[in-house]
Amino acid sequence: MRITKHIKVPTGDIVCVEGEKGLLEFVSVGDYGKETNLKADFLGLTDEPKPFSHTDMLPLTEKWVITISTQYGCSMNCSFCDVPKVGAGRNATFEDMKNQILLGLSLHPEVTRSDRLNIHFARMGEPSFNPDVYHVATWLKRELDSDFNVHPVISTMMPNNNKHLYSFLHDWMKIKNDVYKGNAGAQISVNSTSEEERAEMFSGNCLTLDEIAHAMAGAVPLGRKITLNFAIAGYEIDPDILLKYFSPEHYLIKLTPMHKTATAEIRGIKTEGDFTSYHPYEEHERKLKAAGYDVIVFLASEYEDLGRITCGNAILSGSMPEITHEVIIDRGKKGS
Repeated sequence: MRITKHIKVPTGDIVCVEGEKGLLEFVSVGDYGKETNLKADFLGLTDEPKPFSHTDMLPLTEKWVITISTQYGCSMNCSFCDVPKVGAGRNATFEDMKNQILLGLSLHPEVTRSDRLNIHFARMGEPSFNPDVYHVATWLKRELDSDFNVHPVISTMMPNNNKHLYSFLHDWMKIKNDVYKGNAGAQISVNSTSEEERAEMFSGNCLTLDEIAHAMAGAVPLGRKITLNFAIAGYEIDPDILLKYFSPEHYLIKLTPMHKTATAEIRGIKTEGDFTSYHPYEEHERKLKAAGYDVIVFLASEYEDLGRITCGNAILSGSMPEITHEVIIDRGKKGS
């Protein structure tokens, strides 16, 4: 797998590579530490996070995050995402995904062990369309877990045109519960409890909340609960509606900023006020906790968003970091 572009940003690396069917993209980044940018009362993180642009990160030996592409582009056409600009979603192969991970690890050959290696199937593409995600997760457990304490995470929009969605979801729950003994994650991008808003933001390509609940019926998570993610951008978040479909016994809520992709900014989709402060999320957190949910408030730093490492971004879409960065490799078009 050949690198076509490698950009160093303050939080890590953005890498474009030649896969078996074209160009893919992954990121390898550090983590600030949960005490810096999380509030989660149920985890004992009760202090209000303070706004910050950037700060020291944990050593990669403590936590390392590699976010890989499961598809070349994406066909979900979410209204806030740059990835559809790359092209329609075509599945990456098993070797494509495995090699993104190995290449990410090779960026730091001095790091041979880590207390936690998060592998996120979330850079480009809708992972539920790609059955090889399951096989990559089992390969990770077999080949890397002893040295890196691997924690794989899928993030899905719950597409309504995926005839294999139910089997994918329940196979992933077997990965989470049986293979990883709870040390794996499942995240569903919900963003709103209004079906009208959801239809608009996901271009009519996602299941309704009722359909999601039916697809997840019988899924009982071991370890961390199933995450319902809400990117705060003025959308409706009604705890009473959520309670109809998702039990606080099995689901937690994660509140995040609406990341600053080019597409979201052009369309005026954004977190109101200072997205790096706690206050845009405070009222939602209070109401959701009162309904019985565990709630995580995640604050992205300005450097993470402007550095284009956050969800919905892709250098292959034509964007570039808007903070100080270094282009280490730029080979241009394939074959040059």
